[in-house]
Amino acid sequence: QVQLVESGGGSVQAGGSLRLACVASGYTMSRKCMGWFRQAPGKEREGVAAVYTTTSSTYYADSVKGRFTISQDNAKNMVYLQMNSLKPEDTAMYYCAADADFGSCLAVNLGRAEFEFRGQGTQVTVFS
Repeated sequence: QVQLVESGGGSVQAGGSLRLACVASGYTMSRKCMGWFRQAPGKEREGVAAVYTTTSSTYYADSVKGRFTISQDNAKNMVYLQMNSLKPEDTAMYYCAADADFGSCLAVNLGRAEFEFRGQGTQVTVFS
């Protein structure tokens, strides 16, 4: 099993920045792909960023490319999402997620969220 706990959400004006953090625990092989997805009310889940932990390769949805950066600290079992130039359309619940399969990371390139494990989520609200 994998446990994921997010922190760092909040409210910010458009153009501002937020940094989300996720601490992971549990079976390491089940979290080779670590990522973030979001879901706004009435909308489908959208994979936004992922990192394949063994190679540190990163993957981003087109909607956030150039604005969001995912990073990891393996020593601390932490994954971060730095979000810059935030827009009102970034408003959503953000979930830290994990999966054993590299395909989960590739899916984020297409904006898909295909993870086996997820945290409870943290709300991000961007106001104009």
